[in-house]
Amino acid sequence: MDTARRPSCAGGFTLVELLVALIIMAVMAIMAWRGVDGIVRARDNTQDRLERTVRLNTVIAQWEQDLASIQDSGAVQPLSCDGASVRITRRTPDGLVVVTWSLRPDGNTSSWWRWTSPSATTNGGLQDAWMHSMQLQGTEPGQVRTLTGISQWQVYFYRNNAWSNCQSSADVVQAPETPGSAPTATPRTVLPTGVRLVLTFDTPSGLSGRLTRDTLLSVTTSLQ
Repeated sequence: MDTARRPSCAGGFTLVELLVALIIMAVMAIMAWRGVDGIVRARDNTQDRLERTVRLNTVIAQWEQDLASIQDSGAVQPLSCDGASVRITRRTPDGLVVVTWSLRPDGNTSSWWRWTSPSATTNGGLQDAWMHSMQLQGTEPGQVRTLTGISQWQVYFYRNNAWSNCQSSADVVQAPETPGSAPTATPRTVLPTGVRLVLTFDTPSGLSGRLTRDTLLSVTTSLQ
């Protein structure tokens, strides 16, 4: 009796099985890509915040160094604040310079600028630098944009055991006289013993909130 031979089944995958496998692999690839992308983004954000923090610390260190190097020549006020700018007369190895910190509009926000005058070795040169610091336009040599994304700033002076706005009235004393010169009656304000800086950050800065920094002053006198 003859028996019919059964056809042998060849091994392999059907088209549906291949499609399902491809879909699963595609989903896994997308999930893996999203994970790697998230890691890269987190790394970039961390690096950006680190760079901003380092820059902020560097700028604040420069601000404090300017204040720590204040020197009273007797020719100009060693520290002055008009609300828009803070002017500092500080010593350098080459002489005295006038440093101006100011907040200026910069697009939809503001930037914090620092200007340094050339070194002066005479009272006349220092007075010229001081007058020039009151007429800055933002394009002069020595101008540096230190920080961006600052919405506002406040500066306070510590006088009479209390903090007050830097523009508040202060005690006035007789200006020191330069040896060999005619007596002068030019009044001078008493310098504070401390300076408080308050910076309020805007969104473009990558920072948030406020920064408050107090600096103790130690002013030396140098008559030219």
